[in-house]
Amino acid sequence: MKLTVYTREGAEAGREVELDDAVFGLEPNDHAIWLDVRAIQANKRQGTHKTKERSEVSKSRRKLYRQKGTGNARAGDAKSPLRKGGGTIFGPKPHEYRLRVNQKTKQLARRSALKYKLDGDALRVVEALELDVPKTREVVGMLTGNGVEGKALVLTAGRDDVFYRSARNLKGVRVLPADQASTLDLLNAKTIVLQEGAVEALTEALRPAQKATVAADTTDAPEGDDNA
Repeated sequence: MKLTVYTREGAEAGREVELDDAVFGLEPNDHAIWLDVRAIQANKRQGTHKTKERSEVSKSRRKLYRQKGTGNARAGDAKSPLRKGGGTIFGPKPHEYRLRVNQKTKQLARRSALKYKLDGDALRVVEALELDVPKTREVVGMLTGNGVEGKALVLTAGRDDVFYRSARNLKGVRVLPADQASTLDLLNAKTIVLQEGAVEALTEALRPAQKATVAADTTDAPEGDDNA
């Protein structure tokens, strides 16, 4: 499979990039995407939520009124969860939400997300924009010239601080090295813009490992003695 490379003005650059079928040509796996996205969102949670229980509420421990003879229901102190300002019954406590997903599943999820974007014509390859100093105008011109609107994810071949600083003030635009984009990053973007060199970096990061094949032992066994 090949994709046309476009210039920063949106015209065809006259060349194409080859997409590895092992990365861009697979059948998307929705379950792998769900596992990875769930883990990403869970790992972002701080888990610091806390409510005060009965023993932690700052109120008097005095019994509100005598046990019998008032005509009211029996009552203890003001810390009772049944009263306003009392403790919370089985309230949330700080704990960790972190989930783990193995590397192969993460790679499969990212490949599946890219396949959905490719099938939805939301993947565009643009020649690299090299800047000496941050210039937001250049990034805006590149995105506008290529018809990119809304949320956009620009993937670079490697870390490009100048390009990042040029685009950080643009609403809805994110810039990431190709090998660091997560499944959630890929799915959240309306359009994924790949710099020309980022295709190779993304392919190297997501190409499935080849299974090692054990060579058969072809050495001849020593012949036995034919003498009867």
